[in-house]
Amino acid sequence: MSNQAQNPNDKKKYDLEERTAQFGEAIIEFVKTLPKDPINSSLMSQIVRSGTSIGANYMEADGAESKKDFRHKISICKKESKETKHWLRMIAKANPNRRDECQKLLREAQELTLIFSSILLPKKK
Repeated sequence: MSNQAQNPNDKKKYDLEERTAQFGEAIIEFVKTLPKDPINSSLMSQIVRSGTSIGANYMEADGAESKKDFRHKISICKKESKETKHWLRMIAKANPNRRDECQKLLREAQELTLIFSSILLPKKK
């Protein structure tokens, strides 16, 4: 399986391995700037898990041994990106002064969700 997805509008290749890794790194950097309090501690732990899991599961999908295995791993990527959106929403609620940063990360998580959803669409014959 290839780690390249192609955008039909501009024919530019996007490396999902790199994109998901950069997203995980952005989540880590963002979390490091949040105040450590009882609410944030729980939220921070959850979002680091889900946000970095997207890339890890994409790596698994890229090395899949079958189409079924590939689709399963991509579906986990989609699930983790959706979960990350939830935690970003909760962090924005707990830290209203960080809402703009959460929105930026939310947009990328949504784009990743849409990418993984499109990969999972049944192929037309």
